[in-house]
Order: sequence, then structure tokens, then C-alpha cells
Amino acid sequence: MTWQDQQLPEEHPPVRSGKIGVLLVNLGTPVAPTTADVRRYLAEFLSDRRVIEIPPIAWQPILRGVILNTRPQKSAGAYRKVWSEDGSPLAAITKRQAAAMDTAIGAASEGRVIVDWAMRYGEPAIPDRLAALHDAGCDRILLAPLYPQYCAATTATVVDKASDWLREQRWQPSLRTLPPYHDDPLYIDALASDIDRQLDALDFEPEVLLLSFHGMPARTLALGDPYHCHCHKTARLLEAKMAERGLRTGLRFRTSFQSRFGRAKWLEPATDDVLMDEGRKGTKRLAVVAPGFSADCLETLEELALEGKEQFEETGGEGFAALSCLNTSQAGLAMLEAILRRELAGWI
Repeated sequence: MTWQDQQLPEEHPPVRSGKIGVLLVNLGTPVAPTTADVRRYLAEFLSDRRVIEIPPIAWQPILRGVILNTRPQKSAGAYRKVWSEDGSPLAAITKRQAAAMDTAIGAASEGRVIVDWAMRYGEPAIPDRLAALHDAGCDRILLAPLYPQYCAATTATVVDKASDWLREQRWQPSLRTLPPYHDDPLYIDALASDIDRQLDALDFEPEVLLLSFHGMPARTLALGDPYHCHCHKTARLLEAKMAERGLRTGLRFRTSFQSRFGRAKWLEPATDDVLMDEGRKGTKRLAVVAPGFSADCLETLEELALEGKEQFEETGGEGFAALSCLNTSQAGLAMLEAILRRELAGWI
């Protein structure tokens, strides 16, 4: 019975229920590529104790006294290089993914399913969008962090934020969380198909396909975070799938980790080191793809596509291509719809 069908006693407060919500969540972005907006975004992001695992009494003076007074201006410049007419690429793509899923799943359910989107840091905020879904009558919500590989600094912090909101609700909706899908055949198939499609469109044949994942401090592996293992399993399965299909025979695969920050030891090898190493060793043609990102963002469009190209060419490389993430590609949307439908089983 939906809220429209209920026969409520006279003067009973309005009640909305019977709908199902899906909230797609990505990492986050400043609302504009300005120093002030980037500072606000970084203050939230770098204050999350799952992201920076240093006691606040030691970390906050560094963050407030040094980092937020130096890094925002540089980062704002990088954001301006990739900002589009639709705003932040990450936000714009995630919004389009949600709209596509609302059409594919919501329309098919005759409006019983509502698909929305949020950013973990920045806007639209998770609590605001959960509240909007709940107000619309969603008493069951699938929380969908769009991180294929589980990491405490990504997936877990999304669940943390949703739990904070849930704790304050008198009438709590039932909440499910999309599991990591790093080894899901649907995801591996989508990657293989879309990468092959993009390689076909190049005007050169790469010798190397570099799979670049976001880096994490090396200590997280020792502490039990499965992220490093998930990344390598994705890489292994993707290479095997492309070989199984007879795609790009002779293409050499490498795996690396990007976006190092601070002085701590990070997961290795680092993407910038690998790009320069390949150039020095005589590799002339290389393509890089970021399988751990569900949508293109600063790290793929600026760090890989622009900085990576310079690093490779400065050390002798000639042909370089940064492939797009799955984004709203046909393969990407088909995969996303299939895994969401699977996780909604029993609800729809």
C-alpha cells in the first residue's frame, strides 16, 4: 500500500511510504573552481578521519595552518583546466548516470523507484538527498557508493555519513548498501568492452595499457584494508577477459597507483614513476585508463590526461592516450543498471 492509497483517520499527519530510493554517491567536488570553494571542499574532505588517519590534535594544526593556506590555490587552477559548461565533470557525469538509471529503473517501475545522486564531500550532500528520498515516500533505500574497489576512505565513509543521518531519524527507512564490485563479471565485461571500443578509435596502437588506480597510504594494507588486493584482482581479471576475447593480443598491461599526498609511503608503483620508466625504457605508445573511477574527474582529466602526457613524452614517449572512465557509455550504463537491479531484488 502506498501513501496515496492509505485511509488515514481525520486530522492524521500526512504519511508517505511505499516507494524505493536509490542514491548514487561519488567522492565529491568543490562547487566552483575558486580558491575559496576548493578550500571549503578540502577542509571537509581532509578532516574525515577515515581519509587522514592522524589524531586531530596533531593533524588539524597542519591542515588549518599550512595545507588550507597553500593547496587550494593550486588545486583551483587544476580544476579550472577541466571545468565544463555543466560544472564539475564528476558531478555532471554522476548526475547524468542517476538520470539514466531513473529512466531505466524508475520509469519501468511506474515511479515506484526514485534514483537520485549525491557527493560524499561537497554538494549535493548525502543527508540532504536521503531526506529528500524519505520525504518522497521511500521507506527502502539502496545506498550505492560508486567505488568498485572497497576502501575505508571511500566506501566506508559514505556509509558513515548515511548512518549519521539515519541516527537522527524517528522513522528510519530500511537501508541497503551496494557491495564492492571489483570482481563482478558485469563490471569486468563492461571495462573490457569499453576499453576495446576506445582503443579502436585511436590513431595508434598502444604497446602498453596502464591501469591506474587511486593511491592509498601503504600502511592501510597492513591494517587490513582490502583495497590494494581489490585493485590487483580487477587488473588481473580485466587482462584475462581481454585475452579470452582475443582483444589486443600483444598489449602489455601494467598496474599503478596515482595521487600521492604527503611524505608517508604509498602503494606502489606510482603512476608518474611508471609513465617515466616506460618512456625511458623505449616505450613509444601508451594508453592509460583508471578502472577504479566510475566517472571522470580531476584525477583522470588533469592528473592523468594532462600531467601524465607530459611525463611520458618528456622521457621519450610519443603516442599517449588517456581513456575515459565508464561514465555514461553504453557498456557502463548497462552494467550499472544490472547491478542496481540485482541489489534491489526482493524490493522490486
